Amino acid sequence: MRYPRRIGHWIGGLELAPPHKRLLEKHSPADGTLLSSLAIGTSDEVATAVQAAALSFPAWSSTPVVKRGEILRQAAKLMEYNKQEIVGIVALETGKSPKDAAGEAQAAIELGYFMAGEGRRFYGQTTTSATLNRFAYIMRQPVGICALITSFNTPIANVAWKAFPALLCGNTAIMKPSEHTPYSAIWFAKILEKAGLPSGVFSVVLGGNDTGNRLVESSSVDLVGFTGSVETGRKINRTASEKLKRIRLELGGKNPLIVCDDADLDWAAECAVLSAFSNAGQRCASASRIIVFDSVYEKFKQKMCDRTGALKIGPTDDDDLGPVISCAHQQVILGQINDARHKAKLLSGGPDFRHGKYPFGYYVPPTILENVSPEDLISQNEIFGPVTCLYGANGFQQALALANNTTYGLTGAIHTSNIHRIQEFINRYRAGVVSINGPTYGSEPHMPFGGLKNSGNGWREPGTQALDAYSEWKTVYLKHDPNLV
Repeated sequence: MRYPRRIGHWIGGLELAPPHKRLLEKHSPADGTLLSSLAIGTSDEVATAVQAAALSFPAWSSTPVVKRGEILRQAAKLMEYNKQEIVGIVALETGKSPKDAAGEAQAAIELGYFMAGEGRRFYGQTTTSATLNRFAYIMRQPVGICALITSFNTPIANVAWKAFPALLCGNTAIMKPSEHTPYSAIWFAKILEKAGLPSGVFSVVLGGNDTGNRLVESSSVDLVGFTGSVETGRKINRTASEKLKRIRLELGGKNPLIVCDDADLDWAAECAVLSAFSNAGQRCASASRIIVFDSVYEKFKQKMCDRTGALKIGPTDDDDLGPVISCAHQQVILGQINDARHKAKLLSGGPDFRHGKYPFGYYVPPTILENVSPEDLISQNEIFGPVTCLYGANGFQQALALANNTTYGLTGAIHTSNIHRIQEFINRYRAGVVSINGPTYGSEPHMPFGGLKNSGNGWREPGTQALDAYSEWKTVYLKHDPNLV
């Protein structure tokens, strides 16, 4: 797979040549080399994409949903056939190993197949009416033009999570991918075109925050779907709510993994390491708070530190975690570790690291801190890197209180064989996803994912619940007169 040296927008079924000015540089996270330069979407490009979406909306929204599903199924088939291409793109853009990129690509493909199948269901509701000779039902209709803004951590999966349900529901869409992972979305747009998606239904406008703001501010955009930070999500919410747009936010997490005194400590340590450090900790569902019963704390700590110390850092299939996405993000993470270790104890990793083979890559070693206050910034703020903290708890009640002591509520896990603890954790831990005796991550295409509090604003992706985010409900009353039969 040859990665382009210059990347332009995809608007109205055409890949536009990038201008010579107003370009962003994209560097390889693995070794710091310049990969490409990409266009920055100005108000003109955003307006052109919005116009293309508006012109194509009537025909696409009136296309039978079964036909829309067939086009998406063909797109998923083409993704599978060309899987190695997107694996190479994702690996280059993120620095993750080809093995991990392949897992992400397959997850996107499976979501495509699942959403395409929903075109054969697309359930509404039928019900009764209190009025004689009146029939009542509820049907789905598209929202309109969707602005879809995605994060960098799983670029092709993030694209699929938003684009497939939005398009199935009959919307037209303009995607603004992260400037760190631009070509994954362009590749996806080309796949949709080959699958038969009409021109203008799906466009990709590249750039940074300014480009995203222009999309959000457009008076023609009906829905904004965003995955990213709380700070940016709040800004989008303020801007879009002024225009009464539908807003769908997924804003990250500060997820706990509780280890009880009856847990399988070997398995719990394995899940904690995977949850905290896979994908270089760049998961909204990563376990950045490990809460351990005091009676097994030292034993568990040793097991987790041993496993962490054995991890290999690098971009190959022989490695366990790769770099973070950019030099700027690397420096923010290292700065947070530096600030925390003035009071905390560093058990592994830390800010003083340079990869021997890739000295200019954006690597952060898997880092474990203890003796951290639950109120410290590193305990409350999402780091989005391979950093986790250990906390002791004198029993279930304190562990649960610590788990809930955050402004986030995305995922959480508990390791125990006690059914009573399990059920109380399910009932009382406030989050959108809970895992019993497993890691804090692991979404499946048929299951809804999303959170409470600062983790989101109530919508879910994927699963059939994603259809509610991208469709409107219309109530229909049908009155007939038996005398006219």
